[in-house]
Amino acid sequence: MLNAKFIGLLPHGAVVVNTARGGLVVDEDLIAALRSGQVAAAGLDVFEGEPHIHPGYLELKNTFLLQHVGSATVETRVAMGMLALDNIDSVLAGRPAPTLTAQ
Repeated sequence: MLNAKFIGLLPHGAVVVNTARGGLVVDEDLIAALRSGQVAAAGLDVFEGEPHIHPGYLELKNTFLLQHVGSATVETRVAMGMLALDNIDSVLAGRPAPTLTAQ
């Protein structure tokens, strides 16, 4: 979604933040925009091909890179564990998993 064409529509000096999915950003296009100043800075905590980060980002001083930790709260991690247990319980009881993601 965030490619050279879309970046060209942003105001000069825009700041890009991606906390959704790494695949939404064309790394080469964003890196070029960061180098040229079209994009002033980028904050990224998701990357295409995680856990590997495009090496071009590592050469830039106007990027803020963090491994995805958006769910790193006690409450969220407990809820994630309980959801996993609910899925296991359902499957073992012969019911579909409540959060089935693939068939």
